[in-house]
Amino acid sequence: MSAAAVTDRRERLVRPLLIAFLVASAVDLFGLLAGVPAAHFVAKPLLMPLLAGYAAARRGPRLLIAALLFGWGGDVFLLFDADAAFLIGMGSFAAGHVCYLWLFGRARGSLPVGVVYAAVLVIFVALLWSGLPADMRIPIAGYSLLLTVMAYRAGTLGPYAAVGGALFLLSDALIATGIADWPQLPAPDFWIMFTYIAAQFLLTVGALAPGGKRAGATPEAHREQSNGV
Repeated sequence: MSAAAVTDRRERLVRPLLIAFLVASAVDLFGLLAGVPAAHFVAKPLLMPLLAGYAAARRGPRLLIAALLFGWGGDVFLLFDADAAFLIGMGSFAAGHVCYLWLFGRARGSLPVGVVYAAVLVIFVALLWSGLPADMRIPIAGYSLLLTVMAYRAGTLGPYAAVGGALFLLSDALIATGIADWPQLPAPDFWIMFTYIAAQFLLTVGALAPGGKRAGATPEAHREQSNGV
């Protein structure tokens, strides 16, 4: 199959994959609001593979696709109510954050924004610490540090990714407050998934923008672009 045919085939998949992602997101969120666990159990594992497929059809960076698929691993494991599954899922999300950080490259973020994120991390972990199970404190603190760095560095890909990083931080903060038995918003699972879905989508939009693609491109991709591929 020629390169032109492959490109044409990818382009024809862009819209259906995006629509499928949006439909799966709506089903998942509706299931959480309506109290239909089966809808959430079926729709949630579809979200990140569909978004990763959309990114691949748009010829997105491989690191973006890897980050989304690690997010899928985290989504699946967090469906199970067990400490071991939670830790494995958190590890999968952490691997996704490493992919995002690698994607962001060496561009410098805003120093004032970095100070704000650092202050939020320290204050939040300090307030949360006593309410966390003893065996969860170190893993959650380490994960929170990695997530905060990712959220801060996301701004290097532009405003969409910056908002996406902040929403990812908010989503996981809502999970952590639930573990620590803090007062919760009505329908907390809805807000966790709403902010998470929006976060991953906005990070994807930021990475698919021209600057984002250049930041995550491999040397081979740079050579292809320079040769007009």
